[in-house]
Amino acid sequence: QVQLVESEGGSVQAGGSLRLSCTVSGRTFSDYGMAWFRQVPGKEREFVARITWDGSVTRYLDSVKGRFTISRDNAKNTVYLQMNSLKPEDTAVYYCAIDRSARAVYKSNYYVDQDVYEYWGQGTQVSVSS
Repeated sequence: QVQLVESEGGSVQAGGSLRLSCTVSGRTFSDYGMAWFRQVPGKEREFVARITWDGSVTRYLDSVKGRFTISRDNAKNTVYLQMNSLKPEDTAVYYCAIDRSARAVYKSNYYVDQDVYEYWGQGTQVSVSS
């Protein structure tokens, strides 16, 4: 059984920082790409960041580039999302997700599609106040 367990989010003021983590069990973590998505009420879940199975390639939503960093520690089966210079518009429930296919390489920006990912974390609330 594959499980993704996310750390608690939190509440910060604008300009602050938070780090989210997501630990995976039940799958050979080092063979799978990982991603973070976020969702606000009434809107579709939105791609935020992705990292390949070996950590060599990362991709970001334009609005978080330069502020967020996705990383992974394959020895700990954990993916991280470091969020700096947070803005009120970053407020959302954040979800981690793991690829359906091992060692997947996607053309274009197909990786932003939720269907690329097979399992999801429970979601964690991040709130940024102005």
